[in-house]
Amino acid sequence: MAIDEFESELGELEDAEDFLDYFEIAYDPSVVQVNRLHILQRFHDYLAGVDEMPADVAKRRSLYAGLLAGAYQDFVVSDALTEKVFRVFHRRGAQTATVDVTDLTAQLPHAP
Repeated sequence: MAIDEFESELGELEDAEDFLDYFEIAYDPSVVQVNRLHILQRFHDYLAGVDEMPADVAKRRSLYAGLLAGAYQDFVVSDALTEKVFRVFHRRGAQTATVDVTDLTAQLPHAP
């Protein structure tokens, strides 16, 4: 198999279960059901951290499988709130904005 074929096959995969099945990684459906997007994002993040992709398809496939297995395992032993994969989880507490009432009433067409 050539790299192009491998990449093409990956392009056909639609969800976390497809990826896990493709790379023959055993998984608990209940873990994947709750964390599928987090697992795929973590996998993507791990891939982005690879400095140099192997040119050999077998080595690349093995690398991808290991990174995906690691991404899945992160959510077996932890949860989405702890792992904070998505930016929304990195926001600090609620921020308060104040607006003076006179500023609001000044914008009304009938304001004095």
